[in-house]
Amino acid sequence: MPRRTRGSGGVPVGSSAGDGGAGEPRLSDARLGSGTGRSAAEWFTLLDAAGATRLSHEQIARLLVDEFEVVPWWAEGITVRYEQERGVEPPGRQPDGSYAVTVGRSLRGGALELFDLAVDRFARYAGGRPETVVRSATRPTADWTLAHGETLRLRVVSTDGPKCSVSLVQGDLRLPERVQPVKEGLTRAFGVMTDRQN
Repeated sequence: MPRRTRGSGGVPVGSSAGDGGAGEPRLSDARLGSGTGRSAAEWFTLLDAAGATRLSHEQIARLLVDEFEVVPWWAEGITVRYEQERGVEPPGRQPDGSYAVTVGRSLRGGALELFDLAVDRFARYAGGRPETVVRSATRPTADWTLAHGETLRLRVVSTDGPKCSVSLVQGDLRLPERVQPVKEGLTRAFGVMTDRQN
């Protein structure tokens, strides 16, 4: 099948033909067919034949891009629709139906030293200073509210030895399509801490 280039570049979700559960928008059959050249049933048959229910969200989307030449935003939409139809739990799904993404690193330094450094360095990603700070000696945290009601938590946990576990959790994501871009963004954000990775 030739590579399809329809769409605006955004994730193709929003024309809903029902609810995918927990208030999630669902990619409609009509929109899926017009955007990819195959119906939902055809995509599900292909994915079932490839054993996609045993694959991760990222693996399903990659399979669609690599094997079926689907452009990435449609691959993401098909993957979400497939997971909804097959009852596969999308990554990062929380009990309230929202999604959260966690990215962490083991970094050199004491808990409060790393915490203060991380608050300063992650402020650019977060868009400013945190709204809430808890300066515990062994588990300090900082919280931000981001655009569209999403949240960001910085957590530093002391471990035995010269390093601490530093994590960023971005939560209250309303759409599963946000999970992968947020994961990539948090991974890039940790670039400001590379001097503490050795």
